[in-house]
Amino acid sequence: MWKEFKSFAMKGNVLDLAVAVIIGAAFGKIVTSLVGDIIMPLIGLISGGIDLKELSFGIGEAEVKYGLFLQTVVDFFIISFSIFMVVKLSSRFRRKETVKVEVVETPAPTPDVVLLTEIRDLLRADKQRETGV
Repeated sequence: MWKEFKSFAMKGNVLDLAVAVIIGAAFGKIVTSLVGDIIMPLIGLISGGIDLKELSFGIGEAEVKYGLFLQTVVDFFIISFSIFMVVKLSSRFRRKETVKVEVVETPAPTPDVVLLTEIRDLLRADKQRETGV
């Protein structure tokens, strides 16, 4: 069982996925800091000094913190846009790396090949008529 696990864990796709998860988590922290420490304070400053994280309202005993939700939405859009740009950039590089394949047209069959093909087709048709298939 240990050997099977080791071979599974050492496959390229699993290692790539592990690296992607770690980088994604770090990237998420960077974006959260960007939004929370730079973008949202600037939006608050533009909107007259309102701290969006503190926006909330109460319903009975419950407190709805919609300011934190707005911050999370901004996080999502920044992460989504960043991922879109990375995918777009990588697809551009992949297109440049692909080698153009030349399509070689097959030459037209020679007259003797055409004649032999016709004879074969006639013999098949004649045999099908005899057997009734």
